[in-house]
Amino acid sequence: MNCSKNTDFVLSGLSSDPDKPQLLFGLFLALYLLSLLGNSLLLLAIGADIHLHTLMYFFLSQLSLVDLCFTTTTAPKMLETLWTSNGLISFSECLAQLYFFTVFADMDNQLLTAMAIDCYAAICHPLHYALLMTPCRCALLLGGSWGVPHSISLVHALLLSQLSFDSNQEIPPFFCDFRPLLRLACSDTHLNEDLTMVLTGLLGISPLLCIISSYAHIFLAVAWSPSAHGKKKALATCSSHLSMVILFYSSVFATYLKSPSASHASGELGAAVMYALVTPTLNPFIYSLRNKDVKRSLKRIWA
Repeated sequence: MNCSKNTDFVLSGLSSDPDKPQLLFGLFLALYLLSLLGNSLLLLAIGADIHLHTLMYFFLSQLSLVDLCFTTTTAPKMLETLWTSNGLISFSECLAQLYFFTVFADMDNQLLTAMAIDCYAAICHPLHYALLMTPCRCALLLGGSWGVPHSISLVHALLLSQLSFDSNQEIPPFFCDFRPLLRLACSDTHLNEDLTMVLTGLLGISPLLCIISSYAHIFLAVAWSPSAHGKKKALATCSSHLSMVILFYSSVFATYLKSPSASHASGELGAAVMYALVTPTLNPFIYSLRNKDVKRSLKRIWA
């Protein structure tokens, strides 16, 4: 094989159904615009209403900002591929897309974890909430949510930049991702694979365990609460966040937890679209439709 460190790839995930490019283009454009609209409105609602200037809504605004960036990392290139029927992407473009895609995906994960911790403190320790969620600890949570993903993605990108690839190889999804790229590499990828395994545990499993632990304590606190009104209020507080967690991890598991030998033609494209486009689009609507404070703020904006 003619291996090189500066080659081109072909994003082939959308070529499995070449007879309907206009339909797919219209569908994905509508999803992307809906994502931009929903997340922008949620940011505007939180920023414009002083009653929403609390820690929970601050984390939610950060999540909306990250989701805006997350969809913008992949959707424009996907739409260009459908419009021009040309999925060619250079190695530098692929590396840049991979870097930001990983950053914003990890930030989504970290912010969902921070929001779970906030729910735990608010429901399980309401009298000590101000002592637990101090400005210093909140800044640490937010700084970690931004800093750690950037650091990890930078290491991944630097290691990938040292690999060699054959020219014009096809990448199954509609965006650049670690596993397809490592499969296409001509050079040794053991270091990349070992690092991916370690960081998956640190940035993937650890936050999930933290979320599960937080909700285990929340459900126990709700179960032991003698007040029916208190139970209803506690569940209403965390139900939207729990819905987003389930949606996020379901799409992650559907995208990545499958056999490497499985065909990407059936199911993989749908899972990738769900993960990269549908989930960030639904997040603001989950919170808007199930939260009276956000709906009230949006009504004031439209009035």
